[in-house]
Amino acid sequence: MSITRSPLDSWDFTLPGPPSRNNGGCADCSISGLLVYGAGSSVAVVDARSMQLLCVLPMLTPSTSPTALTPFVTSVRWIPQPLRRDVLTHEPSNSHLILAVGDCQGRIALWDFRLRLVLLWMEFDPPSDRSKLGVQDLCWVRARADSWILASLKGPSLLALWNITTGRCIWKYDASLELLSCIRRDPFDSRHFCALGLKGFLLSVMVLGDGDDNVAIKEHRIPTVSDSNELHKFERDAASGSTAPALSVFPLFVARFSFSPQWKHILFVTFPKELVVFDLQYETSLSSSGLPRGYSKFLDVLPDPDNDVLYCAHLDGNLSTWKRKDGEQVHMIFSMEELLPSIGTPVPSPSVLAVVLCQSETTLQNVGKLYSDPYDASSLALDSDNLLDSWHKPCLISKTYLISITDDGKIWNWLLTAEGATDTLKDITNSNLTADVSEVTVPERLTSSIDTSTLGHECNAVKKSELVDRSFGCKSKLVHNFADLSFKISLVGQLHLLSSTVTTLAVPSPSLMATLARGGNHPAAAVPLVALGTQNGIIDVIDVSANAVAASFSVHNSTVRGLRWLGNSQLVSFSYTQVNEKAGRYTNTLVVTCLRSGLNLTFRVQQKPERAPIRALKASSSGRYLLILFRDAPVEVWAMTKNPIMLRSLALPFTVLEWTLPMAPRPVQTGPSKQSSFATKERITGASVSGSPTHASTSDIKTTSSEGSAEDTSESFAFALVNGALGVFEVYGRRIRDFRPKWPSSSFVSLDGLVTAMAYRLPHVVMGDRSGNIRWWDVTTGLSSTFNTHREGIQRIKFCPVVAGDYSRGRIAVLFYDNTFGIFDLDTHDPLANSLLQPQFPGTLVLELDWLPLRTDKNEPLVLCIAGADSSFRLIEVNISDRKSGLNSQRRTIKERFRPMPICSPILLLTPHALALRMILQLGVKPSWFDKCSETKDAMPYQIPVAASSAADLRSFMIDTDLPPIGDSVVPELLLKVLEPYRREGCILDDERARLYAAVVNKGAAARFAFAAAVFGESSEALFWLQLPCALSHSMNRLTEKHHQKVPASASASVPELEGASMLNRITSTGKSMAGSEKRDNISYGRLKLMAFEQEELWESANERIPWHEKLEGEEAIQNHVHELVSVGNLEAAVSLLLSTPPDDSYFYVNALRAVALSSAVSRSLHELAVKVVAANMVRTDKSLSGTHLLCAVGRYQEACSQLQDAGCWTDAATLAATHLHGSDYARVLQRWADYVLSTEHNIWRALILYIAAGAKEEALAALRDAQQPDTAAMFVLACHQINAEITSQSQSSNELSKPSAENKQSFILPHLNPEHEDVIAVSEYYGQYQRKLVHLCMDSPPTFD
Repeated sequence: MSITRSPLDSWDFTLPGPPSRNNGGCADCSISGLLVYGAGSSVAVVDARSMQLLCVLPMLTPSTSPTALTPFVTSVRWIPQPLRRDVLTHEPSNSHLILAVGDCQGRIALWDFRLRLVLLWMEFDPPSDRSKLGVQDLCWVRARADSWILASLKGPSLLALWNITTGRCIWKYDASLELLSCIRRDPFDSRHFCALGLKGFLLSVMVLGDGDDNVAIKEHRIPTVSDSNELHKFERDAASGSTAPALSVFPLFVARFSFSPQWKHILFVTFPKELVVFDLQYETSLSSSGLPRGYSKFLDVLPDPDNDVLYCAHLDGNLSTWKRKDGEQVHMIFSMEELLPSIGTPVPSPSVLAVVLCQSETTLQNVGKLYSDPYDASSLALDSDNLLDSWHKPCLISKTYLISITDDGKIWNWLLTAEGATDTLKDITNSNLTADVSEVTVPERLTSSIDTSTLGHECNAVKKSELVDRSFGCKSKLVHNFADLSFKISLVGQLHLLSSTVTTLAVPSPSLMATLARGGNHPAAAVPLVALGTQNGIIDVIDVSANAVAASFSVHNSTVRGLRWLGNSQLVSFSYTQVNEKAGRYTNTLVVTCLRSGLNLTFRVQQKPERAPIRALKASSSGRYLLILFRDAPVEVWAMTKNPIMLRSLALPFTVLEWTLPMAPRPVQTGPSKQSSFATKERITGASVSGSPTHASTSDIKTTSSEGSAEDTSESFAFALVNGALGVFEVYGRRIRDFRPKWPSSSFVSLDGLVTAMAYRLPHVVMGDRSGNIRWWDVTTGLSSTFNTHREGIQRIKFCPVVAGDYSRGRIAVLFYDNTFGIFDLDTHDPLANSLLQPQFPGTLVLELDWLPLRTDKNEPLVLCIAGADSSFRLIEVNISDRKSGLNSQRRTIKERFRPMPICSPILLLTPHALALRMILQLGVKPSWFDKCSETKDAMPYQIPVAASSAADLRSFMIDTDLPPIGDSVVPELLLKVLEPYRREGCILDDERARLYAAVVNKGAAARFAFAAAVFGESSEALFWLQLPCALSHSMNRLTEKHHQKVPASASASVPELEGASMLNRITSTGKSMAGSEKRDNISYGRLKLMAFEQEELWESANERIPWHEKLEGEEAIQNHVHELVSVGNLEAAVSLLLSTPPDDSYFYVNALRAVALSSAVSRSLHELAVKVVAANMVRTDKSLSGTHLLCAVGRYQEACSQLQDAGCWTDAATLAATHLHGSDYARVLQRWADYVLSTEHNIWRALILYIAAGAKEEALAALRDAQQPDTAAMFVLACHQINAEITSQSQSSNELSKPSAENKQSFILPHLNPEHEDVIAVSEYYGQYQRKLVHLCMDSPPTFD
């Protein structure tokens, strides 16, 4: 007999307790949509899309003290590693499912989520007292292109970096008296992260390698007006040597920050009553906004990934929305919403502990906006049956998913939407119908085939080009009219887990006499439900088949002290409150709860407080009778009818009472020598009884006589008295009589301990006392025996359920007073030798336990329900090995879990199967392949059409394209066969994502590639595919000398005019550069700024920043401001600012020199040479980059860009190049920037975009090859071929358009790259090898389901 401790089997059947402030509000949502949060001493993992619990990972007990309680989890963080595709050189790994967990004792564990195992513990070498400092926060930082390191914040001020391969600390920094609060990674540079302190201390850290000497730090100070009284307390504690972290010292004094996902160097910082915007480049605050009076303190700040909007959570459970003012980095509060609905919430209201944004959906949202048809009903109004009705609804600009976690065990999924006015939508639509092509405000996304089959009748007459123009024109113009936007919040999902600390547990075990509550004589069946009483008076009913809370009832106003089932549909519970502490008076509350109706019936209501509180409840297995035990008072016997009736009171000094359980099937007899378990044991102990194998047959016949006999309505209970006497009473109707058992020998009565626990199943009574002795007694024969467990007193004894064919009826689970448990088989010669003692499981004390009576076959494992002291609920399998028969029970896991909907999370598939699905989505599969994934497709007005092709020919599911073949043509069919089990179970894509894929599958290869990347949470790759058509078009236009790019009419005619006087006058007249303010859709496509490469985009981004710094004071700020003005070509403003320098300033002469040079209108060769020398000397002597400005004054922009890049100002160099350089000069700047981004920042997707924009296709292929991504390299070649064909076809007249020839389908036509180039040929061969390897891996890995 053994307990199954396989994590994959048992840990998945665990419900965590509710989180608390001891967990520090730790939560994280992965890039693929997996939510993880700390709950007590465990970690809960939830699918954020379907809001279903995936598993619970309990932290193990410290190895130094295995008997201690597991500490609270205080920090969790997913590794931002995408799915690895290097299967040709490495075995498939779970590196994308690594989870870092820290606890309050300073331990940091790396979990493999798929294997449910701890891979590594982070430890100081040598161990020190600092290793026990509680972990406040964790952050992943990139060390090299293929490796990550872990940053931890421990104790009040210790920052450490860890090598995740060795588990050793490689760098430490102690901020001494600063109380650090949190750490965050920079989304623009994954090597950079910052740490924030409660008093405004900000530490900027750049990791340049994986050694201790490759870390650069810089300290900043953020001015704050936080309450100093609370901080003075910390300073006093710090002076006394306190090492407590901020989350334990100040749980309600929270300082948080977040990097802006759209603006580099910008941080949004919240102190308890203040929101600060901090610029890391200028090292100063750009704005500070205080909370209005009456608003609660800040809890966290979350910037919207695509919009210039901030969401701030407050301690009182509210969520405020802050919008940025145009032209400034100043945010104003716009709306306030409740994250705790007032309807249905208890009083006092629960607290919001954490809020996180689910960013996995925002990338898919960008894909849908760029490639879905604007008039497609499925994209405009999925819930509308009439296309015309959608025009009367507000235009949906964006949607963001936010998850909040409360301390009552609930996870809330909120949908935040930004909508525009209806009239605005109509006006914009009409204006775009006749708009000129030059007025398109967003670069056109090049698509070859726009599917108009789902468009309305009015849309079919519209040209495709007009369709694209209207699509982006509508989105862009809606953005900048903030007065017409409205932000709404709606609850779209909720996961309800255990609501409070568990105090008691009850499992239904109805007898054949228990009838259904709705009447009739049908016996009540055992149900897969477990009831848990909690500390806040709520009863949670657990569905063990789904491992979820099936129902929750608010029954009591205080702690639920006891809980029992009445049959299988009613619960009886009690609580008590002490009214008068001196007099010792109590108010007892007894309630019957109906699970079907949810009604609560209070009975035994007393007018005055009672002297004795209720001690326990004991319900008969039929649910007809109830024993109420009081402390030092008579026991009451109640008949649980519709209106409960008290039958009588028993004034005996009972210590324990237990009703008989339903009769167990008789054991299997394999031979005449086979004796029943208890008879065998009695003979060993010396009792003189007959060896007849049927000695208990009389009792069995008496109890299991015909169903209609009168004896069926009687039930019995056993008891023990204070003096050790035992007895059995029988309740028949309203009469109570002595069962008249056959008493055991007098030597059975022990004086060394009271009976504290009992279990009764006819004909056997098992008892335990406070000395650790276990005794059993046959009430029909008087046989008895005993043994000592050598443990502390026994608190609970539970008989194991028995099914037909079992060889033992004597298995029991014993709970000791030290909150450990053991399992014994009394049907063995030596129960102690064959026992299974479990000190703890795992790392938590056991509060209550009981067997789950759902076993129907002898080969199924026994299942034990455990309520832990950490408020968790677990199911443990106990596998049986029968040594007598020499047979082992068949290894089976708990019955398959029921889920209301499939878990459609591709990242959870086995790595080979996930790669197979990714390849299928990239190559293009018909939407009909997902038809079985849609359970509600018949109810959907825009369902996916079902293919009429034969299911046997899986190749027919792949779409037909005009692309040249690449790789092995047989591989897609093999991969579809591998994925067929998942498709039948509906575990691939849900309805919404399947509809989105149907909308983009025929919009080009880049659209499919972006969708596949977004589904697997690879947002950077998805943005790369979204920008690829524009980058390739930019490169082709440059190399073919087509410089007449389409720009907004408001941004003047062409880029060279940026240096003209009219442009300068327009810039300097207002002090704010609004050029191109309507070009980029900042609300809908904010994160595409991460992939900006066009001259207009870079120039606009720089111009947007200039007004933020106009009012800053200080010489460093002025120098940086001049640098920005020169970069964008605003020389007049730069000269004006330089000439404003006071004569007594130390920078006066330097500024005057620059002002004279910049204002010079004459540029002679000798003058240029002299200025170059002066500029070179100035660059060597100071860091103000003054020499760059002099080079700009004489037109040496290429050399100025090189100097900026040498100084590490890569963005500034690109901005300067975008303003003044063109053609190959601009391309050289981009290519050098790409080299830096790839080799130093390790951002391959940003580097690829820059390579392509610069025309360096060979370098892009080489980067993909070095990154060991054969599938991406092949898809890149396909996308370039398709985009090139589209651009070429669009440049021809409509009369010259023709379908691709058969020859073109067989070879690649790449822009300015020979299809016979060795890199192109290598890509195709490498992809074929990758496909074949993937097929072998998939065939070797059987499908697995959650």
